[in-house]
Order: sequence, then C-alpha cells, then structure tokens
Amino acid sequence: MRHLLSLAEIGPDNLAKLVKCSLNIAAGRNGKEKPLAGKTVGIYFSGTSTRTRTSFTVGALRLGASTVAYGPRDLQIATGETLQDTGRVLSGYLDALVVRTNDSIEEMKALAAQDRMAIINAMSENEHPTQAIGDLVTIHEALGFLDGAHVLYLGEGNNSAAALALAVAMTPGMRLTLVTPEGYGLPSSVFETAQRFAAGSGARVEHHHDIKSLPSNVDVVYATRWQTMGVPKAEANWEERFRPYSVTQELMARVSKPSGTIFLHDLPAVRGHDVTNEVLDGPQSRAFRQAEHKLTSAMAVLNWCLTEDSKPSARA
Repeated sequence: MRHLLSLAEIGPDNLAKLVKCSLNIAAGRNGKEKPLAGKTVGIYFSGTSTRTRTSFTVGALRLGASTVAYGPRDLQIATGETLQDTGRVLSGYLDALVVRTNDSIEEMKALAAQDRMAIINAMSENEHPTQAIGDLVTIHEALGFLDGAHVLYLGEGNNSAAALALAVAMTPGMRLTLVTPEGYGLPSSVFETAQRFAAGSGARVEHHHDIKSLPSNVDVVYATRWQTMGVPKAEANWEERFRPYSVTQELMARVSKPSGTIFLHDLPAVRGHDVTNEVLDGPQSRAFRQAEHKLTSAMAVLNWCLTEDSKPSARA
C-alpha cells in the first residue's frame, strides 16, 4: 500500500512508471487480469466531478475491485469526527480511498495518518496529480515523445497547472511555459519545487504574465477553466483580466508549428471564455481524448497504490 498525495512526493521514477502503465492500458497491453480482485476502493468527493469520479469508479471495477461511494455529507466528518479517526476507521474496511476536496492537501494527509489504506489525491486546492499523469499520456500518444516537447499553458495557475509544472519538471527534456494573468500565477512554492526537479532532469519550466510574449512553434497549447471548481473570484473585474488569455484560432495559428501542434484542456471548458468552439472542436484538439486518459491514469494509479508488483522507488 502506498499513497499518492503529490507528484513531488512520489518522484520522477514513479511518475514515469505511471505514465508507461497508463500508455500500456490505453494500448490494450495490460491483458485481461483483475489485479485488484477482492479489494474495495472508496470514492469520497466533497465537490462536483464528472471525469475524475467516473474514471476512478470505472477503473476500479475494470481492475476487479468493488467500490463504495461517499458524498460530501455521508461521512461523520460532517458532524465533527476528526479526519484522523475517520481514516483509521475506514482503513479497516477499504484498501484505498480516492479523495477530492476544495481544501488543502493537509486534509488528505490527515486521512493518510494510518498504514492500511491508500489515500489518492483526486484533486485538492493545491494539486491535481492524476490529471497531470493523463496529460503526459495524451501528449506522448499524440506526439510520440515527451523529451523535447514544449507545452504552452494559458490561464490561471491553479491545481492543474501546479501538477503539470511538477510533471514536466520531472520529465527529461520537456519544457513548459506558463503565461497567467498578474496575480493569478503559480504559487511560488510550487514553482520553486518544479525548478528543483527541472535542474535534475534537464527540463525547463518558465512562468510570466505577458500575453504578448508567447513562444512560437510549441507542441502543445493547454488551457483550463478560469474558475477552478466554479469557485468565484474576489476581484470584481477578474474576467476582463483573463479575456486576453482565451485560446482562439488566431492564437493557435500564432504559436503552432507547421508540423502540428495539439490543444489540450482538462475540462470542463467554458466555451467562448477559456477556449472557443472552433479550437475545442477543431482538428488540433485532443481534449476529449485527454478526458479518456483520466480513466487510464486512474487505473495506473490504483494498480500502483495497491499491488505489490510495482516496488516504490526512493522519494524525491
């Protein structure tokens, strides 16, 4: 049993292992085995979810596990029981608990204060690690490589951006340019951690706010919803600050390489805001294939957390 709370904790070797496993699942090279037969996976989401909740539920079933779903008011956490006590109790019933919360990762760490049940971060306020695994899988599948791939990210420095920055920084030869509105950038702690990993892998992670200074000939353009999990922003005119970062056909033409550039979006998209219909539904878009890789990455993570045949490598 092992937890997946943050990509920074599992390190580059395990990230590469998860990407490879997910690619194998996508290609049908994982056989018909049920490695999680006899195991039970809890799905606890305190926020809304379409893709991630469904992916982990279907993934667990395909791997042979049973599932138990909990809503935001189903556990006694809602009436005052501590997270530590809840985790200790659930560890007597479940082999893994997949958790989504709008709160910090500290909530998941409290649930992980036991050694019998794996805790999997299906998105916290800080990071969305399984999303980034699916992102790398989609890029590799579409381009045929990760080493040398340049990703341009536009929008808010949110939990998806944080996970993407860590994932790219751990992957040899990759490059990420994040361009965000002033005041809505990647947290400095995440950027500093990504820089440390990049120094060891030969990757590059850059971050600025000037929408007029975009790189050209990128391999991937990546956008996310401007309101993460639908949470309102305090600034009254925030939407006007984001408007120039919308991914349009003109922007794609400006930054794409002649040999082909793909568009990614972690979804849900707000059409006409973070991306136009023409881009999201256009020939360069891999956003809906990317959504399918939520399933392959969920299966890879569940297998890694709960089976003994994937020995964990040293933590970063």
